[in-house]
Amino acid sequence: MSNDASAAPLGNLALGLTLLGYGVLGTGVLSGTSSGGAASLAHLVGGITLFIAGLWQFRGGDRFSGTAFTSLGAFWAVWSGAGAANKNTAGLFLLLWALLALTLTAASWGAGLWSRATYGLLTVSLVLSAIATFGSTDSLAKAGAWVAAVAGLAAWYSATLALTEGKWLGVSLPLNK
Repeated sequence: MSNDASAAPLGNLALGLTLLGYGVLGTGVLSGTSSGGAASLAHLVGGITLFIAGLWQFRGGDRFSGTAFTSLGAFWAVWSGAGAANKNTAGLFLLLWALLALTLTAASWGAGLWSRATYGLLTVSLVLSAIATFGSTDSLAKAGAWVAAVAGLAAWYSATLALTEGKWLGVSLPLNK
């Protein structure tokens, strides 16, 4: 195992778990759940942990991960308490954060396949969620939630690759790039 002080695996795990939780709860696959039920997970794991991981990355000189994790930590901290906002305010909030995710997608191009997948899918999820919020469209909101869940899987896999150095029980994990 590597002894570097990078918080990137922590940030990717926090992002992955938050997106998975938010996405799965938003799909309605689990009876009696909604994306609103993920507020405490989003605030604690997504907001606080991502923000701390981002500060750690900045301290280590990693501008990309530092920017991604602190800004997304701020997003989740605010979004978890934004339930009282009207639909136009919430839709605009999601659309503005989709612009941030688009910037992160462009910046992640040199960071590897899993970063591009995570931030690209996050962008799509936020755009779908914004449109669904403006139009009060449940089916589009569920589609955005599914995309968020897949983005969460990409972030989680990225963290798994980093923490295991691309191997599990001595066997190389697939798509180890």
